[in-house]
Amino acid sequence: MYLRRRQEIAELSAGQQPGEAPPHVDYLPVEDDVWRTVSAALADLHERYAVDEYRAGAAALNLPTVCVPQLSEVSARLGSLTGWRVQAVPGLVPTRMFYGSLASRTFMSTQYVRHPSVPFYTPEPDIIHELIGHVNALASPRIAAVYEAAGRASLRADTPADLERFSRVFWFTLEFGVAMQHGGLRTFGAGLLSSFGEIQAFRNASIREVDVEAMATFDYDISHFQEVLFSSPSFDVAEARMLAFFDGFGV
Repeated sequence: MYLRRRQEIAELSAGQQPGEAPPHVDYLPVEDDVWRTVSAALADLHERYAVDEYRAGAAALNLPTVCVPQLSEVSARLGSLTGWRVQAVPGLVPTRMFYGSLASRTFMSTQYVRHPSVPFYTPEPDIIHELIGHVNALASPRIAAVYEAAGRASLRADTPADLERFSRVFWFTLEFGVAMQHGGLRTFGAGLLSSFGEIQAFRNASIREVDVEAMATFDYDISHFQEVLFSSPSFDVAEARMLAFFDGFGV
């Protein structure tokens, strides 16, 4: 039943062309329940563990809390804030396509909702991860600029090895980046911001100072909580370091 539902939602966006508005999805009550449960739980955790810049973006975007948002409405709101848009995709897309779209201020998002039996976990990105983790951040002009710089950098990755190096730095920054703020460790990474479990546990990881060379070659496992994270002394420093790496990548 669940897999059939996922396929139904995926088929709505199959064949979508760049620039087309995301299709409308008639979400089921159980899907709205999952969104409502996770959205409320994460909002409380973001107050404690998310950096101020992310929370400012989330406040500006103001995603609905009682039902799954329609991507078309989110995209329109995001466009008015930072000039970005959301494009619906059926599922995972090729790595180069996903990263490359960021250069044109486009974020590719799935529309399905994770299984209701495990509302706080998903083995692959769903609309909760996409919107709460990434798109909230894209409503911050500062973070959106970093994503755009990352997209441009990915287009300069001429070889698979270059793309892998880029991807690892993206992983340890925009997916799992952390920084000191208000006397404690906070996060701006989408992977942490959308994970009910890991956002509460990330401070137990081995925290290392940001080292781009180490990040670019460090192995990671997507199937469990990250054992090593790279931190900056402030979000301002993290932002400067990310922009320096992405703007200089492949130049």
